[in-house]
Amino acid sequence: MREKWILENKKADFRGLAQAAGVSPLLAKLAVNRGYETEEKIREYFFGTLRSLHDPRLLKDAEAAAALIRKTLAEGGRVGIASDFDVDGIFSALILWKAIRRLGGEAKIYTPDRVAEGYGLNMRIVAAAKEDGISLLLTCDNGIAAPEPVAYAEELGIATIVTDHHEVPFTEREGGGRDWHLPPARAIVNPKRADCRYPDKNLCGAGVAYKLSQILYGTAGVPEKDLSELLSYAAVATVADVMDLTGENRILVREGLALLKKTENVGLQALMAVTGVDPEKLGAYHIGFILGPCFNAAGRLATVEQAFSLLTAASMEEALPLALDLKQLNDSRKDMTKAGVEQGKRIIEEQALYRMPVMVVYLPGCHESLAGIIAGRLRETYHHPVYVIVDAETGLKGSGRSIEAYSMFENLQRCSELLTRFGGHPMAAGLSLPKENLDAFVRRINENTGLCEEDFRPVVRIDAVVPIEMLSEQGIEELGRLEPCGKGNKRPVFAEQHFSVHAAKILGKNRNVLKLLVENEQGCRMDAMFYGDREEWDAYIREEFGSAALEALYEGRPNPIDLGFVYYPSVNTYRGFRTIQIVIEHYCRIKR
Repeated sequence: MREKWILENKKADFRGLAQAAGVSPLLAKLAVNRGYETEEKIREYFFGTLRSLHDPRLLKDAEAAAALIRKTLAEGGRVGIASDFDVDGIFSALILWKAIRRLGGEAKIYTPDRVAEGYGLNMRIVAAAKEDGISLLLTCDNGIAAPEPVAYAEELGIATIVTDHHEVPFTEREGGGRDWHLPPARAIVNPKRADCRYPDKNLCGAGVAYKLSQILYGTAGVPEKDLSELLSYAAVATVADVMDLTGENRILVREGLALLKKTENVGLQALMAVTGVDPEKLGAYHIGFILGPCFNAAGRLATVEQAFSLLTAASMEEALPLALDLKQLNDSRKDMTKAGVEQGKRIIEEQALYRMPVMVVYLPGCHESLAGIIAGRLRETYHHPVYVIVDAETGLKGSGRSIEAYSMFENLQRCSELLTRFGGHPMAAGLSLPKENLDAFVRRINENTGLCEEDFRPVVRIDAVVPIEMLSEQGIEELGRLEPCGKGNKRPVFAEQHFSVHAAKILGKNRNVLKLLVENEQGCRMDAMFYGDREEWDAYIREEFGSAALEALYEGRPNPIDLGFVYYPSVNTYRGFRTIQIVIEHYCRIKR
């Protein structure tokens, strides 16, 4: 599989846009590359604030939901919150729990057992809520695909409100068009509803919960500053749920990260302490790859109650052992994931599954909570849509991760009669099915996919060609204005075609980091860091330049290695000295 490098070459009056928006021409070009092509959009991209967010009342049923919550609290009713077991579910529930307590009410959180019950609201939760005397049940980050449990709750006299952000189930009409299937709840707050006029459809579950809390606080006269804590939780969920960091999400995360740096939540403070995250340097990376996975590990390998206990801890003394437990759970999850990925790769190679448009990998013995992570890693390796299927208590369960050209949710709709249940997004989905249906599922999911060979070739989009001698500390600092970076708002990357690679050193506790000394055609030498797969790097150098060249590289001797790099620049600080270096994201031999 060879990557396709594309230089973004959008045309615009970058100097004019920069002057009008109050940024540099480089920042204007980077904004245009990301689809912000007018002065107004560029200004909002760099300077948007909470005041730029849309009115939460534009969310269909949001005011009705808030009114029902207020009525329930006024009558002394008990509120239940039906959550889920991932980061978005955890923080959605925390937001609603905090909001209801701030309004003087009490709420109890219910979560499904991942292994025994699977995703979302179920009959057992509804029955437990009835037994606990719950009069109003709110779902968060789930519920849109749970018509039976919602109907059951209503039959038992429990009013229901669904807050969710997942795709609404539908059936295709014979003559074209779709029939949408909504659960029979009193209010359904989900921007993905076809009849919802909310402008930004990309909120996560916690973002929807935050919006509902805005209405609740506004009508109750709660000071606006009290929303700050809830905003920080929405930021965690938005990053951890891998939502596009565009539009409102970008503002929510940027403002939320600033609040998280000085959070008063001792649970988050403790987790940052045990994972070595400096609050002052907290960024989207730390949430996505360090803190978020710890909360996910609770839902995957233990119980979500551990996460809630940490987040509601009253003291650091109480929080620290809970945080350490979550970190250790996540460490175990990493080891199990690595083994599952290696097993998945062996199966794909042995069975030549890469020849199929959609790869369905059956991993007997794999912990079902790891299926989604493993599917994501296999998708990164093969750049195909991947489903990982595992054994469950009844039948099989699976989780999928997709590529841009393929909508998982819509294609699951087309073989829904083979599935016990399913749900998700275009880029990720979960499903359950009887074991005897697996072969039929593999056939059906690979029919009429609409995918072609070009879709399986990863595309690397380059912002600009920048010779490394043009890099400066001031320019690198300026690039920080694009933060938070992540899905939908990629970190700016540059390229240069020909580098001689003079030497390589292996660093890191796990010997998985390469430090290279590189030199471009203008004679500018610089350190370059590579954090990718070192074995793949060695194999590529050996294939393109020979084993002798690879040996010479590690010994610091002259060699014929000549590579093009896609990189981002950074400033390395060591013993008080600051030097510019580049971090290599992609490499390729470019013929002269």
